Amino acid sequence: MTCSIHADELLSLYGINGRVIKSTESLCPVCVSEEKYGEMRVRAVIYEESGKVWIAKYCREHGVTKEIYWEDYELYRRASEYADPGIKLLNPSISTKNIQCPSNCGLCSEHESHTALGNIVLTNRCNLSCWYCFFYAKDGSRIYEPTLEQIRMMLRNLKREKPVGADAVQFTGGELTLREDLIDIIGVAKEEGFDNILINTNGIKISQDPELAKRIIEAGNVNNGNIILYMSFDGVTPGTNNKNYWEIPRAIENCRKAGLQVVLVPTVIRGVNDNEIGDIVRFALANLDVVRGVDFQPVSLVGRMSKEERQNRRITIPSVIKKLEEQLDGMVTPDDFFPIPSACAITDLMEILSGKKKYRLSTHFACGMATYLFKENGRFMPITHFLDVEGLIKNLHIITRKMKAGKVVGKASGAISAAKFLGNIGGYVHHSPDGVNIRKAFVSSLIHRSYNAFIDLHENSLFIGMMHFQDTYNYDVERVRKCSIHYATPDGRIIPFCAFNVIPGLYRDRIQEKYSISQSEWEAKKGRRLEDDKYRRNFSSEGKEEIIQFYEQCIKMG
Repeated sequence: MTCSIHADELLSLYGINGRVIKSTESLCPVCVSEEKYGEMRVRAVIYEESGKVWIAKYCREHGVTKEIYWEDYELYRRASEYADPGIKLLNPSISTKNIQCPSNCGLCSEHESHTALGNIVLTNRCNLSCWYCFFYAKDGSRIYEPTLEQIRMMLRNLKREKPVGADAVQFTGGELTLREDLIDIIGVAKEEGFDNILINTNGIKISQDPELAKRIIEAGNVNNGNIILYMSFDGVTPGTNNKNYWEIPRAIENCRKAGLQVVLVPTVIRGVNDNEIGDIVRFALANLDVVRGVDFQPVSLVGRMSKEERQNRRITIPSVIKKLEEQLDGMVTPDDFFPIPSACAITDLMEILSGKKKYRLSTHFACGMATYLFKENGRFMPITHFLDVEGLIKNLHIITRKMKAGKVVGKASGAISAAKFLGNIGGYVHHSPDGVNIRKAFVSSLIHRSYNAFIDLHENSLFIGMMHFQDTYNYDVERVRKCSIHYATPDGRIIPFCAFNVIPGLYRDRIQEKYSISQSEWEAKKGRRLEDDKYRRNFSSEGKEEIIQFYEQCIKMG
């Protein structure tokens, strides 16, 4: 750490008149870019100024960096009320006393979340070259593609976590559909006991090959599994979504025919596509039979850039939510969104009733927020319009606190307390939309101590979420300690997302360099050129007009 300056002193040093929220630790962007990993960790302060939340940090060599953290203090304050203490790992890979987060991830004994979603990179090859992407093999780069044996080992490491092993895995890249053995890889995940599998893709191969969607769902549905296509989708016009605008309609149709569910994943960049986030939701609603959700990801600015350029492109969770409110004519509001750890209220009760640790979304409250839209009488409304979510969560916390304090003792008393809660749940449900039974879902989940009962609710709704991954400018070490989205690596480690990608020279690039081969070696092994995998669009003007009309119709329907 380069400086012991206190929060108030830091603000004074920078001439900031803001109100201190808390002290934390961060990274010096310059030190990270210069690979000075021993000096990169610096003291920082999170503070409120002019109704927004900022982070300021001081590096003895490079001075003070000030960056927007959240663009709405009141929403930040409300989200912070759902902060969860987290979960202690019983078998960390790194348990030394001298842990310098995030310099020696693995996971370590200071980490406060188990792996809710494990990421495994299948390749760094891609058939596109998007300008904002930080993760594909550029010309001359080495090719990283772990073997089936390495993938199986990484899956097993995710499962071995105690007290709660991972049950969901996301295969990612690069563009993982370029791997000829993708179906075999899905099969390995099923063999290792993963019930929930996400396939991260740009959808281009799916649009070209209807049989690929069928083979993916057939492989993923073994033993009643759940497989979802996690598909990039940055806009509803060619200008905002040059990546796959023309291919998405065919990809959606091929998934529809195969019965493969899709979550659309827009990267939101201010001044590029933030004017279309409402229409993205309308597009999803028009295809609700196959699109299960939209997961907005405010852009992570991982490269070196000027302060002005960052300000022009930076957008945070509150702005995405407010733009949704404006562009959807008030269909959703900030009050309809809840932070990820709000779900821990249900986990707490399940743990007390079962006596076992359960799957826990103890992610930092500033990492993401979400809501659900349900259909009723041909119109869509958020879950808060028929369910008192805030009151329900508060009551759950009251029950669990009483049980932990010994005011409710024993399994029988616990069951009675839970039964009383379930008996009163009708007081939180104003009415039920078409095909939705909230009370039944809660009863079933608490009786069986499982979240599976909530799956039926997902099938009658559209999930709207947002996850803002960090970069070196807005980095908060406290968020990394609570990260629940982790990468499994071939060297046996499990590394939080915002350590793996934000400090690539220490983690992602270094690990992949070790387990990669040269492009010439890869081409010799495969018998083809790497360039042959690049996608070259070839549509007639007549075909393009039909696609444009499809988007226009979807937006009107949604």
